[in-house]
Amino acid sequence: MAAGGRNSPLMENSEISAIFDDIAAVLELKKDNIFKIRAYRKVARSIDELNVPVTQLVTEGRLQEISGAGEAIIKKITELVNTGKLDYYEKLRAEFPERAPSAEG
Repeated sequence: MAAGGRNSPLMENSEISAIFDDIAAVLELKKDNIFKIRAYRKVARSIDELNVPVTQLVTEGRLQEISGAGEAIIKKITELVNTGKLDYYEKLRAEFPERAPSAEG
């Protein structure tokens, strides 16, 4: 649990990173563009290596500081942090329902 009794459901960097890594995995299954897949993997690694919370970078308008984060990925990170979900990811997951994460539930 988050320290300090925060009521806000802030996403951890590891959660955000895992989502972008999973997007890359699903795109791989779809045999999508290899450069797109690599971009999602790179941004996932970059988020894992950050010394500050991604939520802070969103608040401060500093997402461009994340290595590998272009305009499209910045929009996705912002949506994820602000809403707690990512429509693009939900749609991808719906295409492969058998891949539902085993950790849920």
